Amino acid sequence: MKHILNIIAFIICSMFIQSCETDITVDLPNPEQRIVVEGILEPGKLVSVFLSYNAAFFAPLDTNELLKYTVKNAIVIVNDGVKIDTMKEALPGIGYIYVSNGMIGTIGRTYNLTVIADGKTVTARTTIPPPIALDSVWFRLQEFTDTLGFAWGHLTDPDTLGNNYRWLARRIGKDKDFVAPIGSVFEDKFINGKSFDFGYNRGKSINSEAEDDKNEEEGFFKVGDTIIVKFCTMDREHFEFWRTAETQISNNGNFFGSPSTIKTNVKGGLGIWGAYSPTFDTIIATK
Repeated sequence: MKHILNIIAFIICSMFIQSCETDITVDLPNPEQRIVVEGILEPGKLVSVFLSYNAAFFAPLDTNELLKYTVKNAIVIVNDGVKIDTMKEALPGIGYIYVSNGMIGTIGRTYNLTVIADGKTVTARTTIPPPIALDSVWFRLQEFTDTLGFAWGHLTDPDTLGNNYRWLARRIGKDKDFVAPIGSVFEDKFINGKSFDFGYNRGKSINSEAEDDKNEEEGFFKVGDTIIVKFCTMDREHFEFWRTAETQISNNGNFFGSPSTIKTNVKGGLGIWGAYSPTFDTIIATK
């Protein structure tokens, strides 16, 4: 009898839940077309920038459609206070990638960007700050495993308030590029002038198909890995871009997450025109 009553209760609850369901159609308006800037400068590297247009949330993203979003025939000017350079399309007729004519990133210089395309003008500026190196780096095993762990570093923050940092890492022979974990950026608001240890998990590349991102090794470095740590300083606006971008990524699909706007230093457009000043260290992951 008890079993039958449970079944009846389940059926009644199911009918109640179904009766409360309502199909909702959300008609999202098409956004205003805006230029999206993606430019990261580093010391000793040729100055370049990626330019595209924004897309509607549910816009198709196949190869043919993506070409419609590239910015072609733009006038792109960068001024570092010493030289004014008109950048050129790396792929003539396709646009998207614009490169300077020999301008190299230099520590201490401020880079002003101006983009003119389709009657729109966007501007941005960023400064390459001095680098701040880690004192030491190492690999540490987690307690529940004898092969997996995190990468650690020791930092002595200078006694000058306003330093902003980002951590990225790359495994030789496994990662194509440097990968930043969620929470990769931090500031010295509460650590100014202090010396401390901190650790990071292994970041995951976007749309990664790596086998170790699909099993218990996800997020961990492993004994035998050779890890190159890229530790960067950046200006405040560049820091705010990555801080808010990572917050948005963390909140994606989280019912309890608060919506956030990704901050930009691009006036008249979207994206980031930012600079890193990196230092590099190597970790051999051993027990």
